[in-house]
Amino acid sequence: MENQDLYQERQKGKQPSEAGTDRTDPLQKDSPLNHRVEQPAAPGEGRNGPEKGEKLGQGDTPSQDTAAPTPQLQTGLSRAGPPVQEVTPKGQDPGCSLNHPVLEGDGNTSRGEEMPRVIQRGAKEEREPPEEGRSEESLMGELSELVQQVVKRSSWWERHGIDDCIIALHFFVLPAGFLCLRSDNVLPFLLGIFLLGMVHHTATVKGSHLASHNALTESKTWGKVWAIFFIEICSAFTAEQAYYNHVKMHHGYTNVISLGDSSTWKIPFLNRYIYMFIAPIAVPILTPLVALGLLKDVELKTALRTLCCMCLGLYSHYWLLVNVSGFQSVWSALICMLITRSFLAHPYIHVNIFQHIGLPMFSVDKKPKRIHLMSLAVLNLPRNALLDWSFGHSIISCHVEHHLFPNLSDNMCLKIKPIVSQYLKKKKLPYNEDSYMSRLRLFLQNYEELMVNAPPITELVGIQ
Repeated sequence: MENQDLYQERQKGKQPSEAGTDRTDPLQKDSPLNHRVEQPAAPGEGRNGPEKGEKLGQGDTPSQDTAAPTPQLQTGLSRAGPPVQEVTPKGQDPGCSLNHPVLEGDGNTSRGEEMPRVIQRGAKEEREPPEEGRSEESLMGELSELVQQVVKRSSWWERHGIDDCIIALHFFVLPAGFLCLRSDNVLPFLLGIFLLGMVHHTATVKGSHLASHNALTESKTWGKVWAIFFIEICSAFTAEQAYYNHVKMHHGYTNVISLGDSSTWKIPFLNRYIYMFIAPIAVPILTPLVALGLLKDVELKTALRTLCCMCLGLYSHYWLLVNVSGFQSVWSALICMLITRSFLAHPYIHVNIFQHIGLPMFSVDKKPKRIHLMSLAVLNLPRNALLDWSFGHSIISCHVEHHLFPNLSDNMCLKIKPIVSQYLKKKKLPYNEDSYMSRLRLFLQNYEELMVNAPPITELVGIQ
């Protein structure tokens, strides 16, 4: 009781420090999309430097987390409430104590030495501080422990086997798709287009995504092999740049200005309807062109390997259409390649902008810790049989879970979804969810503000 009285007296004597002056950009101050939620400064100092073999869900992205920005929320988003202010005792970094290794830099581009938990006790047992006094690291650590328990109880079939079989099944139906294109009847021909389109997007989206996170297998060596196969041969892109841009930057700095803010998806000179409904058709053409432009940033041997793999994948597709499907002309085969490779390009573009653009954005020196960053800046879409099957749960209905635990497979993200959603809501952290059509209407109605007239990223720093 004496220690508790002293603790309360000390707490009364402390005055909260200000996180900084709230600044709002005049272009966004009166925006109908801005819904400001009061959020106090995030305490503690950031940790820097990547760590190989970092544990599941552990680590925050590199920054000086001096203050947590006040987020913007879009209309139509459901969330549990503002994040809870956490206080980290000086000199203590609880972190997460899990034993599930992940791919190096897999969503965690910062490091910090794991410090043992030290419990100091006085003459009399001190009571545990209230919930609001716990550190943000301890919240991530507690959630990681809950998820790790599920992972340990799961079999290999649940961790990797289900998703591996889904991808394998698509390749088994690949011959049927090419044979259907030989038919002169419309229905079998359209069936062949559908099958080839599904196979292509399952390989290039689901397969490439899981391979980049080393979630297809527990072997890092085989993980690299599958990454080259799915990203370079199937997707006609370079594996190193895909890993850097997606895993290192997008996951490491989700919605952090100029780093992982999804600004590469914005094409301001395009009309909203052209961007949303016509431009996606050009994705199969733009992808290898962008990859060729990025080859200058990789080693010569990597560039040569990528060129060989890209040519192998594109020529194999063309050769099968000519020699198996029976296309008589070069242009008819190329048009068929374009149709099948852009079969689900529209939802692919939509999903990539729906789940991050329009959500809170942060400057690198004023972003919150990992659990707050991922809960604020990521959104889940409802389950969809077609997109879940071809893109994967981690991209559609479990995107929040995927950003918190990026090394888990699609099936495991679906399995931990109830645990993550209940935990975030219990701790009064955001858990953003919205429907596909709601986000589509939002982007069509506010396209100018979200995708065209947004100020340069350097002007956005610190406004939220």
